Amino acid sequence: MNNIKFSYLYRDGSNYKSLGKVTFSNPEQLTLEEIEKRLIESFLPDKQFVASQISILEKFLFESGGLTKYDHCFHEFDGVEICQENPSDILGRSDLDFLRDVENISKQG
Repeated sequence: MNNIKFSYLYRDGSNYKSLGKVTFSNPEQLTLEEIEKRLIESFLPDKQFVASQISILEKFLFESGGLTKYDHCFHEFDGVEICQENPSDILGRSDLDFLRDVENISKQG
């Protein structure tokens, strides 16, 4: 079965980046187009979101040091792709479960 890899990143105000990815199972066989459309509709402008609100790992650069004037709380959606990697979501969600969580959080604000 093909799984879905969700790629995202943290980019600070100086444009330093830290990349992240989570792989979800895809038992419903949702298309990449549908998944991407629903995510973009749910995220803030510029495809931004708060990672902890959707239960994925934060990729901050300041984890081992203090905050700087360039730090903020937002991550960016980078894309989705079909993959053969094993699911890695810490909550064991499928892509549809993840989409529902993202959409619910978006409605809450």
